[in-house]
Amino acid sequence: MSARAIWEATGKDLINRNLNYSNGVAKCRFAVYDQSVSWSQLVQQEPWLETEKLVVKPDQLIKRRGKLGLIKVNVDFTQVQEWVNERIDKDVQVGKATGKLRRFIIEPFIAHKDEEEAYVCVYSERNGDVILFHHQGGVDIGDVDEKALRLSVEIDNKPSREDILSGLLVNVTDNAKKERVADYIVALYDVYVDLHFTYMEINPLVVTAEGGVFMLDLAAKIDATADFLCRTKWGSIEYPPPFGRDAYPEEAYIADLDSKSGASLKLTILNRAGRIWTMVAGGGASVIYSDTICDLGGAAELANYGEYSGAPSEQQTYEYAKTILSLMTQDKHPDGKVLIIGGGIANFTNVAATFKGIVKALLQYQTKLVDHKVSIFVRRAGPNYQEGLRVMREVGANLGIPVHVFGPETHMTAVVGMALGKRPIPSESVVEFSTANFLLPGGQEDEGSSAAGASSSSLAFLKPLFTSETKAIVWGMQTRAVQSMLDFDFVCRRKEPSVAAMVYPFTGDHKQKFYWGHGEVFISVYKSMDDAMKKHPTADVMVNFASLRSAYDSTVEAMNYPQIRTIAIIAEGIPENSTRKLNKLAASKNVAIIGPATVGGIKPGCLKIGNTGGMMDNILHSKLYRPGSVAYVSRSGGMSNELNNIIAHHSNGVCEGVAIGGDRYPGTTFIDHLLRYQNDPEVKMLVLLGEVGGVEEYDVCRALTDGRITKPIIAWCIGTCASMFSSEVQFGHAGACANAERETALAKNKALAEAGGHVPQSFDDLGEVIEKVYKQLVQDGTIVPREEVPPPTVPMDYSWARELGLIRKPASFMTSVSDERGQELLYAGMPISEVLKQNLGIGGVISLLWFQRRLPVYACKFIEMCLMVTADHGPAVSGAHNTIVCARAGKDLVSSLVSGLLTIGDRFGGALDAAARQFSEAYDIGQHPMEFVNSMRKKGELIMGVGHRVKSINNPDMRVTIIKEFLREHFPATPLLDYALEVEKITTSKKPNLILNVDGIIGVAFVDLLRNSGCFTREEAQEYIEIGTINGLFVLGRCTGFIGHYLDQRRLKQGLYRHPWDDISYILPEKYSE
Repeated sequence: MSARAIWEATGKDLINRNLNYSNGVAKCRFAVYDQSVSWSQLVQQEPWLETEKLVVKPDQLIKRRGKLGLIKVNVDFTQVQEWVNERIDKDVQVGKATGKLRRFIIEPFIAHKDEEEAYVCVYSERNGDVILFHHQGGVDIGDVDEKALRLSVEIDNKPSREDILSGLLVNVTDNAKKERVADYIVALYDVYVDLHFTYMEINPLVVTAEGGVFMLDLAAKIDATADFLCRTKWGSIEYPPPFGRDAYPEEAYIADLDSKSGASLKLTILNRAGRIWTMVAGGGASVIYSDTICDLGGAAELANYGEYSGAPSEQQTYEYAKTILSLMTQDKHPDGKVLIIGGGIANFTNVAATFKGIVKALLQYQTKLVDHKVSIFVRRAGPNYQEGLRVMREVGANLGIPVHVFGPETHMTAVVGMALGKRPIPSESVVEFSTANFLLPGGQEDEGSSAAGASSSSLAFLKPLFTSETKAIVWGMQTRAVQSMLDFDFVCRRKEPSVAAMVYPFTGDHKQKFYWGHGEVFISVYKSMDDAMKKHPTADVMVNFASLRSAYDSTVEAMNYPQIRTIAIIAEGIPENSTRKLNKLAASKNVAIIGPATVGGIKPGCLKIGNTGGMMDNILHSKLYRPGSVAYVSRSGGMSNELNNIIAHHSNGVCEGVAIGGDRYPGTTFIDHLLRYQNDPEVKMLVLLGEVGGVEEYDVCRALTDGRITKPIIAWCIGTCASMFSSEVQFGHAGACANAERETALAKNKALAEAGGHVPQSFDDLGEVIEKVYKQLVQDGTIVPREEVPPPTVPMDYSWARELGLIRKPASFMTSVSDERGQELLYAGMPISEVLKQNLGIGGVISLLWFQRRLPVYACKFIEMCLMVTADHGPAVSGAHNTIVCARAGKDLVSSLVSGLLTIGDRFGGALDAAARQFSEAYDIGQHPMEFVNSMRKKGELIMGVGHRVKSINNPDMRVTIIKEFLREHFPATPLLDYALEVEKITTSKKPNLILNVDGIIGVAFVDLLRNSGCFTREEAQEYIEIGTINGLFVLGRCTGFIGHYLDQRRLKQGLYRHPWDDISYILPEKYSE
């Protein structure tokens, strides 16, 4: 949602900090009181409260507080406290809403006369802003629309003082006051635009005879989507709930999830004790389900409104479902409860992935669901819906509660009637189609005549947006969407792909490979839009997948090229001011914009935009590969796919369909597309799916009345439930909120019916009305059904076939170490967050990654000791020397490190494994330590892990001593260490420096750990010894030292190393001979 109301205190603070005008304007002084602060704290913060006369009123989005007796004026601080204490946390009825007063704003009382009051209002419209001014203000102003003077300000323009004086202030007789008010309004409008306000009403604005300008009451809304532009000026904004509906922590939690996700997650709690709960996918679908529940008499029991859409992850869906289930299972209902998990036919959301999150939550709440007698009704379709429904049916059989599951064969809202007992529940659903039935390769058909090919209208002023020759440029690396477009082209029998090129500024120019039927094609990807346009001059459509932050700039850039006639903007959440500027620029350049916040549009046989139409199974099932006779326009992208399904079921199919987008100011409107359809001879009937909010549907009514639209039109506006709620509800789309009676869905449906449209009783009846009109057109010969021609077979991508479980293949790799596929990285099955919370340390991490199990604390400590003592042994050893030489040669860190590591082997660093092997083999065969020493002498082999250049039995290595003491204290048994120490007694008797060294003690101790810790079998322990695990400790530890030497050389800025001649013995032949 975009336009959101703010506290009066928040609005005044924003104006205080940003109004660039000081001629008599008093900064608003105010204090906010609620139950989180005490009166004494408030006085400490605002000392003027005890010295001035005051005004107090609730600050909770309540309109007409004066007429409701909710303002107390000209009182002292004691009287303010009494007045507030009498009312705080008490129920008050405002219109249909009943709520508790919990927040109050206290301000200085401004003594003034009635004639010093005025009314100022600024609000936004599609084509600009409107400033209203009336020279009288206050509670008795009456109908300001009738009384106030009006000044329209075009987008990107600002009113001058002269505009204000001549257009708004003609009834202000005092010239000084007139000048002051004009300057104030100019400055106020600057704040309105710069801070992305969408509504600002000041009533009254007081201008005193002494020259003071005071803003007494303020109501305001700002464009929440502009947060990324205005955060530094706004600060942190808290959005209050409508009066009569408390702000619940669960709503705040979902709002926080939504703000951190690219998906859309919305939740509004209407009635915590309600019996009917919904979990609906899609902004448009969520409104329709609420409509249907209310139509069937369930308004009083409807517990929540919300939606999840935009391909949320499994984890996000789990969190969303868990929140709803926790609310649903707090209070019991005597008749049990109903959960409707619904949605239309998704365009790109993986239904199975989202359902797995829901299933996880259902299993977690199984006991409570049974205890609360919950029945679940599921209806969903879209990518991988078969697997999603299968999983849902499977879990339903184990939950112990009724779970009824349906797919696209069932009307979208039929499950509502079933859930409310208004229609029977089928014992078994008939699945009409399955992805696997027709997407696997079955041979490629020869090109032939396509079914029902449509000819384009040639009217210059209403040219078709798409033809079979249309070429598009796609902004963004959206390979899945592009592949979907190409598959659609192929199944429509287009001769060439509709995607001419892609633009992606974050890589260099290259080519991207895609499938074209059974073959492959390359599509050029350009870093620069200019290069793409110049090299593909026939492309006239831009499909813009840029993010909400960059969509404006990339769209403006695209409109600099005259070849572009149509731009589809997919991003949701573009600030309204930016959208209106785009619309103005597009109108000046005769460019049609579809969106923002849209999935796009589709014209069978010609082009589909991005993910429109969903997966290939839905395209084939809805017969979108060839044109029908019905053209539709919708706001909702998800519902456009549902319309494809409904129209295919009840007529000969879709000729063209466009989702104009859910924002308040879409680039093109309903009437723009309906007039195009009116002038397209291939379109025989029209379908309009409007919604609550805005007035665009009335343009359609006028076109029907004045004869510009003569083709039969079936129209329905969703959001009829809005009037049944006691408090205002912002539905899923930014524009889906009625600000006046004529913006309600009920008023629009009535007007459309009166203008001659075919308006059903409810969305449930939409398909039947479409079928009735279609059959009448067939009967009178307007539509002549054509013979169906089967489409070419499009092979299924390997990855998607595997996702559906249709194929299998052996994996190229196996791993038991870690798993990054889920929501959180796993180390041997342990979430990384738990690794950090439990403070496992490096030793614990190694135990998980190397041994796939948790080792005891002493074992992890021993591993860390090994890493510390092996980290470095000075710069002279071969590994460190190589690292230093490479660093001084200007090589990078990795290259220098690798050069050092490559020296590790039997002669340097390999003694750990060898010592472990030699000592353990001798011990295992029962050799006496003396026999072991003698046998090694006879073989002429050195005993690995024994001997030191400096240290001796009389000058022990303290590293070995410390490790030995640790082993004696913590290891459960050390038989191999004891054996090695007996060997040391023999070797040192011959030469005092033949002591057990660091390599030796680590090697034998690690064998003792593997064999005696109780964590490994004897076979596992032996395997770890043989595969080089112990030597891995030396490699890991020594990396630390090598990196240190590299950084040291770079920090000391050492030059290229050259070995000195005097340190080299040159031995050459005395005489050169051939």
